[in-house]
Amino acid sequence: MTSFRLLAFDEISRREIIEPQLTDKKVSEYFGIDVFDERQMRQYLPREVRRAVVDAIDDGRRIDRKVADQVALGMKTWAMERGATHYTHWFQPLNDSTAEKHDAFFEPVSGGGSFETFRGELLVQQEPDASAFPNGGLRNTFEARGYSAWDPSSPAFIVDKTLCIPSIFVAYTGEALDFKTPLLKSLAALDKAAVEVGQLFDREITKVVATLGWEQEYFLVDEALFRARPDLAQCGRTLMGHTAAKDQQLDDHYWGAIPHRVMNFMKEFEEQAYRLGIPLKTRHNEVAPSQFECAPMFEEANIAVDHNTLLMTVMRKTASRHKLRVLFHEKPYMGVNGSGKHCNWSLATNTGVNLLAPGKTPKTNIQFLTFFVCTLKAAAEHGSLMMASIATETNSHRLGGHEAPPSILSVFTGTTMDAALDFIERRVSHKKMSPDEKTEIKLDIGKIPEILLDNTDRNRTSPFAFTGNRFEFRATGSSSNCALPLIVINTAVAEALYDFKAEVDALIEKDVKKDEAILQVIRRYIAASKNIRFEGNGYSCEWAEEAARRGLRSVNNVPQAFREYLRPESVALFERFGVLTRTELTARYEIKNETFIKKAQIESRIIGDLATNHIIPTAIAYQNILIENIRGIKEVFPDEFESLAGEEMKTIHEMVEHVQFIRENTHNMIEARKKWNAVESLSERAMGYETEVRPYITAIREHIDKLELIVDDRLWPLPKYRELMSIA
Repeated sequence: MTSFRLLAFDEISRREIIEPQLTDKKVSEYFGIDVFDERQMRQYLPREVRRAVVDAIDDGRRIDRKVADQVALGMKTWAMERGATHYTHWFQPLNDSTAEKHDAFFEPVSGGGSFETFRGELLVQQEPDASAFPNGGLRNTFEARGYSAWDPSSPAFIVDKTLCIPSIFVAYTGEALDFKTPLLKSLAALDKAAVEVGQLFDREITKVVATLGWEQEYFLVDEALFRARPDLAQCGRTLMGHTAAKDQQLDDHYWGAIPHRVMNFMKEFEEQAYRLGIPLKTRHNEVAPSQFECAPMFEEANIAVDHNTLLMTVMRKTASRHKLRVLFHEKPYMGVNGSGKHCNWSLATNTGVNLLAPGKTPKTNIQFLTFFVCTLKAAAEHGSLMMASIATETNSHRLGGHEAPPSILSVFTGTTMDAALDFIERRVSHKKMSPDEKTEIKLDIGKIPEILLDNTDRNRTSPFAFTGNRFEFRATGSSSNCALPLIVINTAVAEALYDFKAEVDALIEKDVKKDEAILQVIRRYIAASKNIRFEGNGYSCEWAEEAARRGLRSVNNVPQAFREYLRPESVALFERFGVLTRTELTARYEIKNETFIKKAQIESRIIGDLATNHIIPTAIAYQNILIENIRGIKEVFPDEFESLAGEEMKTIHEMVEHVQFIRENTHNMIEARKKWNAVESLSERAMGYETEVRPYITAIREHIDKLELIVDDRLWPLPKYRELMSIA
């Protein structure tokens, strides 16, 4: 029997640490050098063309073919000067990855020779095979046509001598088959709603953009050890492995000194990120051994999402150069913290104002309160949909544990802000307020920046926490596309803002003064969202009971969570703002169920294979060694046999029980798979995998992990946790 473990250690023993080939320039000298941004457009496009592109981005208008031809020419010239030979539409299909088909700039000429070309029609639109990507029934195998279309709001960039053009991806029938299309629609809806509300306070507000600052957590593992673990290689997580004696319990890894080999990897992927215009700002050790984090500056949400998906690709490629592998799975190792992708969300205006940051005057603070309570209202109305947006098979291993946000959505505002909201709810009247009452309330509202300055804490147990000038959605999984939760948040907040404006206008029509009308609606929204506000421990059993009394639903069963997308309230929300149609939502529901099934199926097959072909034979081999030892004891010490061989006999008996359990339950797991694979309905099949197949994986693991503690370390075929989680 071949030991994966021994082969892995043999490779590691011959390894050299790779020093990255880094530029000696300052970051400011090469930041964005591989991006066709406004700086490059000024150099390679005529002024009127550049102006047309910028106006189209700002106003959401189409770019006509003549302008597209000129943009394509300038883009090709720039790219070829930087060594590019190919171009591709770079898009994000519904598989948590990116897609690209490379075409050469060169075209042959009749009679010999060739020339380089790139026309506007190639820039604007291409035709990938829409049936080959997840489509939820929107495309049949024989209906292959789909379209990728240029997104001018996200600048093109060069990777490996290929010009990458960020694009949307839609079916021939027009339905979205990607993350970017509904994200852009949700951003447009939010912009329109936020501008209308913003103009209640400042007529110069003409554009509002959602901003995003993501925090990407990840694990690193030596490449040789990674390849020696079929479960890591195929599933992204370990399906077996006993907890190491020392992991994170001493809190000595968090923010500790970064290992030299890891630092080399970080420096190299950061340099590539800077060249691609990704404004990385932070790097540090995370809580668990071999876990790390990077985070950029805030950016416009669409670009931030593109940058996050692009960086994940860059990190994977860079890691392989350093003989490492990046693990973006939310829970690669049992018993230690998993990885998330915290999404810090806010709103910024064309006037340079953060709408979720308290201002310096009562007027600006009433504006802040308006957008703040509308966000609370959105969370209260669509909290379960927000939690469903981050529900995946991989994230299910992390959510609900005492290391990550719980499965019930609540909003942490901070005790001081919580008290301020309660004060406003009490003081603002339904009836007409006297001038003195309005003045007193405004003066108190004006104190918000002062009281928040030193009295705002953070609550790590809250899925959606206000942290002073933004909301942090902590529940997103590290492998997920940031667009998923943003689509829900943007659309839900757009709804709250539209409703807010309508209610204020209705009061003004009844001769209520504008400022008083705004305060009255703020009061209503504070009351309407009170059930979602929670300042305590989101991990506690008491909170689960309290949340149930408040009418908040727990989203801890992944297939059930997917159903949130098809609830009438969810369909109405997305259709109201043209973000997703019922057909598109149904397709996504099918895709989510299918992905869940396939991932659970792969894990089941892998653990079955490892148990049958590696773990059980290893256990039997060790049993035979013990049996031979017992025979020797009996021959040498016949009179003392029972006392001397008692422990070995007990160990053999224990191993036999573990092996029998593993063997029987592996068979039962396979039968359960067959049973549910025969069920036609994807949603029913997903629920069957959740309730009947996945529990076998957990149960089999428990017995394998106990065998790991018994079997001779020299015989165990797989690298153990103490080895996987240590990077020399």
